[in-house]
Amino acid sequence: MSANPASSPQHKKVSLITLREKKECGEPIVSLTAYDCPTALALDAAGVDLILVGDSLGMVVLGYETTLPVTMDEMLHHCRAVARGAKRAFLTGDMPFLSYQADVAEAVRNAGRFLAEAGMDSVKLEGGGELASTVRAIVSAGIPVMGHIGLTPQSVHQLGGYRAQGRSAAAARALLDDALALQQAGCFAIVLESVPARVAALISERLTVPTIGIGAGAGCDGQVLVSHDLLGLFDRFTPRFVKQYANLRGEMLRAFERYHAEVRGREFPASEHTFSIGDDEWQALLDGLDDAPPGD
Repeated sequence: MSANPASSPQHKKVSLITLREKKECGEPIVSLTAYDCPTALALDAAGVDLILVGDSLGMVVLGYETTLPVTMDEMLHHCRAVARGAKRAFLTGDMPFLSYQADVAEAVRNAGRFLAEAGMDSVKLEGGGELASTVRAIVSAGIPVMGHIGLTPQSVHQLGGYRAQGRSAAAARALLDDALALQQAGCFAIVLESVPARVAALISERLTVPTIGIGAGAGCDGQVLVSHDLLGLFDRFTPRFVKQYANLRGEMLRAFERYHAEVRGREFPASEHTFSIGDDEWQALLDGLDDAPPGD
């Protein structure tokens, strides 16, 4: 009797326990972003462990200049789409700017919406030790929280742009302190973005929860990239830490140009792309038109 594919290890739903075990045994956690159902389906099929529905969608999907304009409604809309496609990966939804900073009670309510309304398994917040009480309250409500330190895009204006963080001894120590504070508050994992590799490796060694690096070197417990960057779909700029595994924008442009040319040249649609009507039915239609009085 064949095994049920849904029960095999490669199809088993990834959980917090799975992620913790990967940290303990030294197996890297594989993470990517998704903002729609087809991408989520593909990431699940590829065996990605953790799918992040990032507020980066504001820039790579919605055309905003930064992530700051992204709203709760926009995040929940895209989270629902991803949840409809991904059944294996652990799902994390980004809490957008001002959905958790102003008030702890509001932060808990908004975090809960990601699970109750959008099918997420957890939420992600940007910030360090100053958010410890907020993280603690959300976790106490039964909602898993991922932290995010280093380059935090929601603070782009405060940071003076998209700049690497933790490049001095004092700044690196502050990042370590932030990571420890977030772990103590209950974060199940912490994203380290645009942090020197040695600093990220040190933080990863000092924490018992997994670190997920993006521009933070190979010493983290896992890696995440924005899928649109990896696929070559976002052309406004490419961060230094991105490796492009495809150039889908180029492929799309060539396909669109070919379609444009074939429509203009009346090459498309060809006979194999059309439907037919039998000769008898066609003749009956024409005869009926001949018999019809003008204006009918």
